[in-house]
Amino acid sequence: MQKLTSMEPAVWAVIEEYEARAQREEQLWETLSEEDVRRRLDEFLLPVGRAAATLINLIVREGSLRRILEVGSSYGYSTTWLAEAARSIDGKVTSLELRAAKAEYARTQLLRAGLEGFVEFRVGDALASLEQLPGPFDFVLLDIWKDLYVPAFDLLRPKLAPGAILVADNMLFPETAQPHARAYRERVRTAPGMTSVLLAVGNGLEVSRFR
Repeated sequence: MQKLTSMEPAVWAVIEEYEARAQREEQLWETLSEEDVRRRLDEFLLPVGRAAATLINLIVREGSLRRILEVGSSYGYSTTWLAEAARSIDGKVTSLELRAAKAEYARTQLLRAGLEGFVEFRVGDALASLEQLPGPFDFVLLDIWKDLYVPAFDLLRPKLAPGAILVADNMLFPETAQPHARAYRERVRTAPGMTSVLLAVGNGLEVSRFR
């Protein structure tokens, strides 16, 4: 996939390092038993992928969506894409992550990319953090454990700014996430003020707009 030509080389270097790691982990994943995968799941990057990351970067940039919330930083792949978009529009990313070690890894990568000043991390339970955050938010990326999508949305919706965009990952893959993905889509599509569409980009994205 082609690069966004406006990105600086330092950002691309970090992104390509992430993607090389993801490729190595995919090969390792194929050699592991289901039990080993479950036991080691937190070790894996599990990124949204280049196509989905490019889309969310462009949505933020082109919409000038400055108040950005990421629910689930993991090791910081999508955080880097969001931070790059935030820098281009004088925005700010608030990123929520359960594991302190993952947030620290992401911070280190953002520092290397020259993007550390555009992200604030909050470490801890995502639902508890969402309860505390005042909002409003112009853009939200939702990418946590899929059984938390519906309660996370219920906490998020009152904090969405008019015209806000909410993107939820893993709507089509993996297969094991399908029951929770369907429940989330049903909840969003029946919520007052929300319009929503499923895009077959990456692992499947539900892209929703508030009012």
